[in-house]
Amino acid sequence: MTKPDTYRTLEKPSSGFYKEKGSKFYSFAFPVQNEDDVVRCLDEVRKEHHKARHHCYAWKLDFEGNAFRMNDDGEPSGTAGRPIFGQLESFDITKALIIVVRYFGGTLLGASGLIRSYKEAAADALANGSIVDRFITDDISIHFDYGDMSSVMSVIKDFDAEMIGQEYELNPVIKIRIRKSLTDDFIIHLKAAVLQVSLEEAMTKEKIDHLKIEVCSE
Repeated sequence: MTKPDTYRTLEKPSSGFYKEKGSKFYSFAFPVQNEDDVVRCLDEVRKEHHKARHHCYAWKLDFEGNAFRMNDDGEPSGTAGRPIFGQLESFDITKALIIVVRYFGGTLLGASGLIRSYKEAAADALANGSIVDRFITDDISIHFDYGDMSSVMSVIKDFDAEMIGQEYELNPVIKIRIRKSLTDDFIIHLKAAVLQVSLEEAMTKEKIDHLKIEVCSE
């Protein structure tokens, strides 16, 4: 079965609100790339809403469902983080964080009331946001000789790869970002261009002395 080539995420931050028996639930949804982004967004919301009793959240970072977290922040177990995470799943988005801030209204809501409130607040933030499809990508570092510069640049242009870094010292290094489904094909074309051989022959070359390719996947 072919793995998906795209994923759904938020284009930009969005917010929502829900009120239940006096308690106010302010929700904030963010696109995030890594746990550092998560920490930064949490710090910002906690500073802005420092008087709130709870700052509950859930996030998901990968496409296989292995990198995620839910936090109830003092609410009864399973009544906040899980229903928030459930909305990430319901909207089928990843690389996203939802924080729901609760201001206590004086009336206990019970487990069912909390679950409903955190779910509705999270859903409102996502409903107010713009959800977009993104390509799953690889970052590739290409180490090569200066004499191969034109060949390397030609392949990068042919594949419409995004240039994300360049270093020109003893040997040049170019870093690109490319659609993951094109990575293998890009590497074969790159080898063929540098060696000036056919694609079929390039496929048999596992190592080239003056070409080093490092792939870092999302």
